[in-house]
Amino acid sequence: MQLGRRSLLLAAAAGTATAGTAAPAGAAPRGGGGPVVIGHRGAAGWRPEHTAPSYTYAVQTGADWIEPDLVPTKDHVLVVRHENEISQTTDVSRRPEFESRRTTKTVDGRSVTGWFTEDFTLAELKTLRAVERLPAVRNRNTVFDGREEVMTFQEVVDLARRLSREHGRTIAVFPETKHPTYFRSIGLPLEPRLAALIRRNRLGRRECVVQSFEPTSLQRIAAERLGVPLWQALGTTGGPYDLVAAGDPTTYKDMMSPAGLARIAAYADWIGPDKASLVGTSLVADAHAAGLRIGPYTFRAENQFLPERFRRGSGPNDFGDAFAEYALYYRMGVDAVVTDFPDLAVIARRS
Repeated sequence: MQLGRRSLLLAAAAGTATAGTAAPAGAAPRGGGGPVVIGHRGAAGWRPEHTAPSYTYAVQTGADWIEPDLVPTKDHVLVVRHENEISQTTDVSRRPEFESRRTTKTVDGRSVTGWFTEDFTLAELKTLRAVERLPAVRNRNTVFDGREEVMTFQEVVDLARRLSREHGRTIAVFPETKHPTYFRSIGLPLEPRLAALIRRNRLGRRECVVQSFEPTSLQRIAAERLGVPLWQALGTTGGPYDLVAAGDPTTYKDMMSPAGLARIAAYADWIGPDKASLVGTSLVADAHAAGLRIGPYTFRAENQFLPERFRRGSGPNDFGDAFAEYALYYRMGVDAVVTDFPDLAVIARRS
């Protein structure tokens, strides 16, 4: 894809630049008059993540995109959960009929014990109910425990389209392929199913942006020629698991160098680094120079997730000055923010 065409696709995906604002390659896309606000797993600060109420509340409060993490079921249906291990996000541990499914697996080189989506059919998963993943941090959200079922990606697409009609604006879905190398190794590859759903729903560049921490996953999606923008997520330590598994020593730090960004620009349109990676660095300018948009993650309002100077009150779960943090990153020139509190990001964007 030529850089000029990539820029056009991204501008369409994210919204037209604000009138009077120069929009060279890499300039910030606009969602509602500023950087795109992405509801991380919906509005995870206010509702249990990856549930219909979470996504709905995100859109009701102004989110431009909603983010579903994709994992497969035993019968190879893509569902939305933060991880394939679901003991923290569903009531599975309290279901005696599934007690025998508890097991230990090695996922991306780590030993994980619990219950895994790939060991359940969709029908079985639909009997479970979602719970708040961080009850000690977001106790208020536990009032919603047990009310919502596990959603499929198709159901998220259907919801996004309904919300688009209701709110009179296009809501994009922002799916992430989770642990794609692992799932490929057990015969449940994510990319073909995701590509088929994008085609079946005729999701265009304004309705879908695909993300992954694994570059080979994005390259597989690119090979499908779907016409949707791609987003390379970047961690803070080590390197992508697909590269680790292949013996490639490339680290996330290497990928954030000017040379690394140029390589990303050959297959992707965005980068999504941890927000800490932008502090005291030239990453925003370097990404734009490479023709890439940049959307840091994850913005949260609680003190424990904020820089020390923005913390308020005495408790780690008290809300700090989230608006000051958004203002800082908006001044840096980011093109999007990935946030658990899209309502706060939208308010800050208006300031």
